[in-house]
Amino acid sequence: MRKKLTITIDEEVYEGLRKVVGPRHISSFLEALARPHVVMGDLDEGYRAMAADSAREAETLAWIELVPGDALELEGAPDEAG
Repeated sequence: MRKKLTITIDEEVYEGLRKVVGPRHISSFLEALARPHVVMGDLDEGYRAMAADSAREAETLAWIELVPGDALELEGAPDEAG
């Protein structure tokens, strides 16, 4: 269900929203900005979906294991082999 909301903002911000986002898209733009901060169920659902993606989890674990070695090489520290 949609609800109508009246807000007061600075004229400069309003004009910027009209120019950048477009006059008919301001509501959806502001909703997309606010949603992650006020609707916590979406975040929990997103984490569950990511955890259920076994291919993504495997790729993430492989990436995590490579990062410390890469960081040491960037700093000039010797790797474990030498």
